[in-house]
Amino acid sequence: MTRFPTGLVIGKFYPPHAGHHHLISVAAARCEAVTVVVAPSRQESIPLPLRLDWLRSLHPDVHFVGIYDEHPVDYHSDDAWDAHVAVFREAAGTDRFDAVFSSEDYGAELARRFHAVHVPVDPPRATVPVSGTEIRADPVAHWDHLAPPVRAWFTRRVIAVGAESTGTTTIASALAAHFQARGGVWSRTRWVPEFGRELTARKLRTGLAMADLTWDRADFVEVVTEQNRAEDEAAAQGSPILFGDTDSAATAIWERRYLGSTSPEVLSAARPPDLYLLTDHEGVPFEDDGMRDGEHLRAWMTGLFRAHLATSGVPVVELRGSHETRLAIAVAACDALLNKGWSLAEPKKPGS
Repeated sequence: MTRFPTGLVIGKFYPPHAGHHHLISVAAARCEAVTVVVAPSRQESIPLPLRLDWLRSLHPDVHFVGIYDEHPVDYHSDDAWDAHVAVFREAAGTDRFDAVFSSEDYGAELARRFHAVHVPVDPPRATVPVSGTEIRADPVAHWDHLAPPVRAWFTRRVIAVGAESTGTTTIASALAAHFQARGGVWSRTRWVPEFGRELTARKLRTGLAMADLTWDRADFVEVVTEQNRAEDEAAAQGSPILFGDTDSAATAIWERRYLGSTSPEVLSAARPPDLYLLTDHEGVPFEDDGMRDGEHLRAWMTGLFRAHLATSGVPVVELRGSHETRLAIAVAACDALLNKGWSLAEPKKPGS
């Protein structure tokens, strides 16, 4: 099998999937050095820097470069070819490669214009039967063709927030169990506990009583940092939906509750989820588990959450009634969210 000094791969990687990784791996195995040009149009929904980050993390020994290509697609036009190839050459920094690796019909012409040998890699997609078009249309059906960081981006994140002892942990864990029971890809559904409780438990292990605990800005920065990290890790390994017991935006409200205001560091860590579930305090008995001290503040805290969520730009569903009623409402809201699908802009096609 011929081994080449340099190789070139070009694509949109919208999104990167197992077929792309196979193509890149074949090129890397057959070349001393491989350059991959990631060339989307700006109308596409996944940012170019994010695609580059994903690809670099998965292929650390391959050279990736990114550039936007806004030229019309016309495989029968020399002018269109010249325009696209000029973009690719600008990104790659050269007009010559020894081999061009491609799974596309246009691969041979692309190789000719780079004065290179064309190496077709699984054109019928028999080795990895998937395409970017199929994934954009139905990410759930092709979940296992996505690498963990890409799955994390597609994952729908649903966050339960509320005052103390209003059932955020109960609803987040119950929702995860509900979706796990559906089997298949859903069996991997996860939920992320509240890191603030872990930090509280750590403080209590020093021998302090709950009434004597103190909090500072650094504590809340640690909470949002660890909450975001745990959420991202769970999203990378889980199903297309992830549940969280609080998030960094809710932590900002808790910081206000304990310190009187919210710091810029905590505010900047907030990332909007796809759906908020607000657990109302009405009708929910307060259970003092040794890490709670705000029974008298529950109505006020519920009001703070309600006011904040109203301006968050994120859909909010309030949960009231029995646990069974709350769970049924939450499941219906999550199903509605998933049924909306993923609205990704179409890439440029021939004639556009």
